[in-house]
Amino acid sequence: MSQTRHVPVMLQRCLDLLAPALEASDRQPPVVVDCTLGLGGHSEALLSAFPTTRLIALDRDKEALRLSGERLAPYGDRATLVHAVYDELPEVLDRLGIPKVQGVLFDLGVSSMQLDESDRGFAYARDAPLDMRMDQTTGMSAAEVLNTYPPGELVRILRAYGEEKQAKRIVSAVVREREKEPFTNSARLVELIREALPQAAMRTGGNPAKRTFQALRIEVNGELAVLERAIPAAVAALAVGGRIAVLSYQSLEDRLVKQVLAAGAANTAPPGLPVVPERYQPRLKLLTRGAELPTEEEVAENRRAAPARLRGAQRIREDER
Repeated sequence: MSQTRHVPVMLQRCLDLLAPALEASDRQPPVVVDCTLGLGGHSEALLSAFPTTRLIALDRDKEALRLSGERLAPYGDRATLVHAVYDELPEVLDRLGIPKVQGVLFDLGVSSMQLDESDRGFAYARDAPLDMRMDQTTGMSAAEVLNTYPPGELVRILRAYGEEKQAKRIVSAVVREREKEPFTNSARLVELIREALPQAAMRTGGNPAKRTFQALRIEVNGELAVLERAIPAAVAALAVGGRIAVLSYQSLEDRLVKQVLAAGAANTAPPGLPVVPERYQPRLKLLTRGAELPTEEEVAENRRAAPARLRGAQRIREDER
C-alpha cells in the first residue's frame, strides 16, 4: 500500500492548536499522544514540527503499527508505538511512567489504510469479506453480527449508530436472506440494501449502504463505547496548559466529544453563589468555536476530509483531589 496517497486531515490546523503546549521549553521534553496512529501522517508531522517533543502513538491495528513504524523509524526513540485501543491510554501512560502529557490528538473513524485494503470489508464501493475489525486478531466480524444478532438488536444498531431511518426495512431483508444463506461478502449486503429501500430514500445522502456500513463498523469495534471512555481519560491525562485536538467524521462522535469538552469548560457551582470556589471552576478552555470544518481547498485535495469536524481544548487547572 502506497503511503503517499495518505493525506492527513486538517493537519496544519491540528499542529497550530497543539503548538503552544508543545513549544514550551521550561520543562522536560513535552509529550504528545497520537491516540489514532493510522499511517502516521499526523505523528510524523508532530515529530517534525516540534523537535524536542516525545511521541506516544496508539493503534489497535497491527498492520498500521508496522507501516507507521517504518515511516517513523528516522525519529528513533522519540517515537514510542503501542498496540492498544485508545481508551487504554491511562494504562499505557502508567506503564511508560508518564504522569501527565502536554498534547493529545485523536483522528477518529476509519483510517485510509483500512478503507484502501480491499480485504478488510470497510468500503461499500467494492466487494470484500464482511470483516470491519480494526484489530483483526480479536472480536466478532461484521458478518457474524449480521448473521447472529436478533432482529431487534440489528434495528437498534442501524438506528443508533447509522441514523438509518429505514432500519426495519433493511433488517427484515437481512433476516430473510440470512436464513437462506449466511452473509460473507459486502457486495451482497449492498445489493440487498438497494433492493430494500424505497426509491425516495435512494435519492438522498450518497450511497444507500453508507449508513448501514457505518453502523456495523461502530458495533464491531465498539467505537462509541471506547470513545466515551477515551475522551475523559485523555482530558485527565493533560497537564495544566496541555491541549487536546479531536477530529470526528460523523455526528455521533462529534456530539460525544462536544459534550465532554463542554462539561470540562463549564462552571459547576450551584446557582446563586456570590463567589465561585476553585473546585467548581472550569478545568478546560475551549479553543474552537463550535466544530471547525476543513477548507474548500482541503476538501478538493482530499475528499475524505469533507465530513471532518475539529474541536480543541486546553487544560487550565488540575482536578480537585
